[in-house]
Amino acid sequence: MSDAMSLPATGRPADPTAAFLDLEGHHHPENGSLLGFWIYLMSDLLIFACLFATFGVLGRSYAAGPSGAELFDLTLVAVNTALLLLSSLTYGFAMIAMQAGSKRGVLGWLAITGLLGAAFVSIELYEFAHLIHEGAGPQRSAFLTSFFALVGTHGLHVSFGIVWLLTLMLQVGRFGLTGANQRRLLCLSMFWHFLDLVWIGVFTFVYLMGVLQ
Repeated sequence: MSDAMSLPATGRPADPTAAFLDLEGHHHPENGSLLGFWIYLMSDLLIFACLFATFGVLGRSYAAGPSGAELFDLTLVAVNTALLLLSSLTYGFAMIAMQAGSKRGVLGWLAITGLLGAAFVSIELYEFAHLIHEGAGPQRSAFLTSFFALVGTHGLHVSFGIVWLLTLMLQVGRFGLTGANQRRLLCLSMFWHFLDLVWIGVFTFVYLMGVLQ
């Protein structure tokens, strides 16, 4: 009777080496998420590298139009740079608050970061509008085309980062500092600091060198 009970439904003895799905195993989706996000950042880096290379080739093709030294307001750009770098610092405070388990602290620092990012984008839009009003739009010369493409692409990334930040604020406010939300905050942190590094390159290579030429 015991032998009959040990047989499976097929009537054949069970294979003691057979492996079945382990429903109690621990999976770590955060590893795949972070790896995938690093791959995305590397692809984004290639996009900006192409835009920097394009500006490097076309940056002096003024077509008898104005140069960077005639157009750029370095004081305004310096203020904008300070705003973006400060937003990186405030996001760091948000990550410290996350490590401390302070939901209120995370939301507060994220809100400040979003405001600083919005101020950065607003100043950039003002600069673009002023240049176009002065007749220095992207169609004026190859220099301005490459300038608007590079700086505008960075501005679009910051705008997307603000939308992402607001979405995370809603998720943290509703569900708290869950493991998934902490992973998303970490990904956005890498994205935000990446944009700061790119902007330092823009400020140095485009604006500062453009004024000094």
